[in-house]
Formats: sequence, C-alpha cells, structure tokens
Amino acid sequence: MPNNQMPHNLDAEAALLGCLILDEEVQTDILESLREEEFYQESHRLILRAMKSISAAHKTVDTVTLTDQLTRDGTLERAGGLQTVTELSENLPSVANYKQYLAIVRRDAVNRSLIRASRDIAENSLRAPEERTAIDFAEKKIFEISQKEDGTTLANLSDGAVLTQILDKFEEIDKDPSAFRGLETGFTRLDQITHGLQKGSLVIIAARPGMGKTSLAMNIVEHACLRKGKVAAVFSLEMPRTEITQRLLCAYAETSMEKALSGKLEQREWKNLYLASDKLRESKVYIDDSSSIKPSEILSKCRRLKAAEGSLDLVMIDYIQLMQSNEKMGGGEYNRQQEIASITRFLKIMAKELDVPVIALSQLRRIQTKEPQLSDLRESGAIEQDADIVMFINRPDVGATPEEFAKGNLVKGAAYLQIAKHRNGKSDCRIQLRFIGETTKFVEVEDQGRPMEEPVYAPKKKPELADPDGAFPDGEDIPFE
Repeated sequence: MPNNQMPHNLDAEAALLGCLILDEEVQTDILESLREEEFYQESHRLILRAMKSISAAHKTVDTVTLTDQLTRDGTLERAGGLQTVTELSENLPSVANYKQYLAIVRRDAVNRSLIRASRDIAENSLRAPEERTAIDFAEKKIFEISQKEDGTTLANLSDGAVLTQILDKFEEIDKDPSAFRGLETGFTRLDQITHGLQKGSLVIIAARPGMGKTSLAMNIVEHACLRKGKVAAVFSLEMPRTEITQRLLCAYAETSMEKALSGKLEQREWKNLYLASDKLRESKVYIDDSSSIKPSEILSKCRRLKAAEGSLDLVMIDYIQLMQSNEKMGGGEYNRQQEIASITRFLKIMAKELDVPVIALSQLRRIQTKEPQLSDLRESGAIEQDADIVMFINRPDVGATPEEFAKGNLVKGAAYLQIAKHRNGKSDCRIQLRFIGETTKFVEVEDQGRPMEEPVYAPKKKPELADPDGAFPDGEDIPFE
C-alpha cells in the first residue's frame, strides 16, 4: 500500500462480502452490525447497502437478489456490474475464515477513522481559542470512535461461561463473605445492606437543603481515601476546594470547625489537625471545584486521573442540579427535566465505563412530608430510573420547634439514612445515624459515645457566623451541610 493511501485491504473486503452472499448464518451474525464507512472501496459500500436493503425486506442475500437490488437502486454499474458481483462468491478463499476477514476490515476502518480524527484535531488546534476547548474537541473525537467500535453483542448462555463465572463468584462468597465486596463506606449497616458500593453503580444521595448531603458523601470519601488508601475524584460545583478540604480536615481530626474558625482551639485539637493534615497530604483525594462543568468534562478528567494513578475507586459529584448537560436545550421546566435526564444517563454510562461507583448528590423538592419519597426527587424521574441506589437523609430535628422537642419525641442530631431504591438488594429500610454538627460528621449510633445533646435554637434569618451545632430550625441555614 502506498504511503499516501489510507489503510485498506480490498481482498479482505471482497472476501467478507463473498461470505455474506454464500452463507445465511454469516448474514445473520454480522450483516446488521456492518457499517458502510468500514469499507474503503465505493463499489463495496454500494454492495453492502444493497445487502442491508434485502435483509430489511426479510429476504435472503444471494447473487440473484443482490444483482436485482443493485439494478433497482441504479447502482449496479458503479458496483462493478454483474461480473464483479458473481466473482465475489466464486473467488472466495473460505467462508470459515469470515471472522478473520471482518477483523482486517474493521482494523483498517478504525485506523482510517483515527487518521481523519487526527487531521481534524490538528486543524482545530491551530484555531482553538483556548487549550481546554482543544482538549475537549480531541477527546470527543477519539471517544466517538471508541463508542462506534464497542463490540458488545447479544450473547447466548449455552456455552456456560457466564453461568460458571457467576457460580464461582457465589462459591467464593460462601467461603469468604467479604469476597467481591464493593467500596466500603465506613457505615457498617450500610455496607451490610449494599455489600459496599459496587463498581459501575450510580449512587444518589438526596435530601432537602441543610440535611447533610455533602457531609455524608465526604465522610464516605474520607473513609475510602484516608483510611483505606483509595483514589477518589471529588467534583464540587457549589463549594470551593478550600471549604471542601476544610470539612475533610476537621472531620478526620474530629475537631470543631466552629472553634477553628473562631480561634478557640486547644493544644490537643491543634495536634489532631496537624496529624490529619499530614494524612491528607499523603491521600489520593483529587478535588475539582469548577462551578460550571459538563458530564463529558468530568469523564475526561476522570479518564486522565485513572491513567495517571493507575486506578480510580470513587467519583463524587456535588450536585446534579448544578450541572450543565452536554446537549444544548432551550428554557422551560420540561427542557430542564430533559437536561437532568441526559445528565443522569451520562453519569450511569460514565460509572460503567470507568468501572467505579459514582456518588451524585441531588436536591429534593420542598414538600413538607415526614419522610422523603422517590417522587420528591427534584426535576426528573430519570434520576430514580438511572440510579442503582437512591438514599435519602432525614433529620427530624431540623426545623423542629421547642414545643416538638418538649414532647420528648425528638433527639438532637438524630438522623436516618433511608434506602429508597437498591437495584441489587434490600430497599425500603432505614439506617440510624447521628450527625455531629461541629465536625460535620455522621457516625453510627453504637460507635458514638457522646451523650444526647440539648437542642440549640437560632433565629430564622441567616446568621453572620456559623452556629457551632449546625442546627437551624428552618432547614436552609445549617452552615455545615
């Protein structure tokens, strides 16, 4: 092949078309998956197009039907005429080698696509206004090729390979219950129910404002990265990197953030903070605080992080309603619902491609019900549809009046994690936790030796300084979520 020609193998293309003409099983196996652009020669593309038309009419492709279809399409001469069509089957080396012919054709097609993409990337890079635009364009071009070449097909279970794999998995779990456990969250009961956060899962943590969504998610990140040495990517669309790091530092050091911010730390607390800061420096927590980011940009950054670190164990996004879709949509409530649906679908695909659990936070509608429902998920039912796990945070003391506390039915800091959906396990269950506002940390009740705290009330208006206990009756003004 001359150096100035694109990669191609005309003999392999002709042999593959010949296999399609001679063998109906080959037609059934690969015809629908073939694309015209995979063939270099125009006559071969025209013949494939005619074959697909015949197949769409529920007819069998052979020399007669193919010649007839090309004649009716007016492309017989451009396809090489009757002689070329006949020679495709007459000069075929072996039908049994059709998979090898297919591999050659697709290899060359991918290489041609990459060459064209490289040219487009080079031309775009010459006129791109900024480096981020050029990088996004390049990654999009390569990703499109990768998506087209996804070789996933319908697989029959008759060979037993998949079933054997599953039975082997069950046997290993029977011998060791911790085998195949997903990412541990640090909350024992939650890990028992979910068996850890599984790779490829989209996990939604939803709550009304001020309930502690970010705190709970960062507690999971803290446990995974600072205690288990995992790699996590945190995308904070609402809070700056300094604030997220501040929460992480105080939570791990179990030090009051309010005391740190007001200059009232004791010597012991300073020591804990410095020890925690050393641990954070060694950890593999990566934080992006871009306030405007698209799912495709998150995927791009995660790909690069995974390549650089050699692994990626968790992605956390705070939060869905602040994200922008990859697609341009008009205004209006309906289009916003479509946009959220597009975002959550992409996040699920991203979790599967990266092979990591993705935790995405979501707001709930302000509906005054005792416990959140799946129908309260704000702006789109697609969140419920795409998620593998949906968890709600419920804190009955938030917004409670002194009279309600006086009845003795409420405890300050009491919290419930409600699993509303679990695609692969138990749902409609509640896990009891405690929220310690001063360290922005959720803990399990049995692991927390503090006495029950007295309720602290604050004015309804937004305070200038953070309340040390993080409890504001209106539910909006808890400073440390």
